[in-house]
Amino acid sequence: MNGLNFALIGCGRIAHRHADALTKNEKAKLVSVCDLIPERAREFRDKYEAQHCFTDFHRVLERTDIDVVNICTPSGLHAQMGIEAAQAGKHVIVEKPMALTLKDADALIRACEDNGVLLAVCHQNRFNPAVTQLRRALDDGRFGKLTHGAAVVRWFRPQDYYDQASWRGTWAMDGGCLMNQSIHNIDLLQWMLGPVSSLFGYTARNLRDIEAEDLGAAILRFQNGALGMIEGSTTIFPENLEETLSIFGEKGTVVLGGVAVNKVQEWRFGDAPGEANLKGQQEDVPNVYGFGHGALIEDMICAIGDCRRPFIDGREGRKALEIILAIYHSVRLKKEIELPLTEEFYIY
Repeated sequence: MNGLNFALIGCGRIAHRHADALTKNEKAKLVSVCDLIPERAREFRDKYEAQHCFTDFHRVLERTDIDVVNICTPSGLHAQMGIEAAQAGKHVIVEKPMALTLKDADALIRACEDNGVLLAVCHQNRFNPAVTQLRRALDDGRFGKLTHGAAVVRWFRPQDYYDQASWRGTWAMDGGCLMNQSIHNIDLLQWMLGPVSSLFGYTARNLRDIEAEDLGAAILRFQNGALGMIEGSTTIFPENLEETLSIFGEKGTVVLGGVAVNKVQEWRFGDAPGEANLKGQQEDVPNVYGFGHGALIEDMICAIGDCRRPFIDGREGRKALEIILAIYHSVRLKKEIELPLTEEFYIY
């Protein structure tokens, strides 16, 4: 397969992770960039040596030389932009969350399937070496019966973070700390423990002047009988404290942490007491984004060439979204919510 031409829609902070990954992949070429702010689009084009920059993403979709569109805009725009890209015959890589409602997520999935293009959702932490090692231990049955797990995101986002962009922290375009900051770890928790049968949640808006939550917590019951805990916040003083994923079973204990769930904090199994201790092993990463975007883009390129689904396709990306929406509905209705969500819960 020849190299693929990519376009980036949205040139904000996360777009740099996509552009860096694309420029390092010899099978990819960043051809076009697009942003509503002309100066930012031009700066992005010049920095990454793209051929074109636009302020209207429809101009990008009109180009016949674009194979894949990476959508890095505010969350509330992801689904509709992805649908229009699919209708234009472009493969779609969309940042998390893939949508803000299940109705829009399902519409995006259908649009890609109906138009014969692939859809990948950016839950890049699934590619972290520590995470893949944990998943391998699960697949090998080393935990025995799974008992419980926890996804904890204790981060700091000051008020001026939200004030920098009017869409941040709003229900229409963003959601709160669960939807924006915690969704990656929630995705990992459900990937390890499986489908959720029910949950009960609380949220609060304690310190930040935003519409959505700056603190969220939930208890989950999984279909296999295991329990789960979620804690997410953006109010930890004075800086990010931890992002931790813990999985517990009758014969195994694993805790992953670090800047981007990239470090093995605990690794204990009863089936191999003489096993080399993995505690302390980590992938050195500069920030919370880690290096997973490169692996995700490489997987998308291979999926296109092999005519297969991407590793994290739309149906996989939908799972964490459904859990977060269920938490929001639990808070609204003050009751336990059963999953999968029925159609009445598709919009929040």
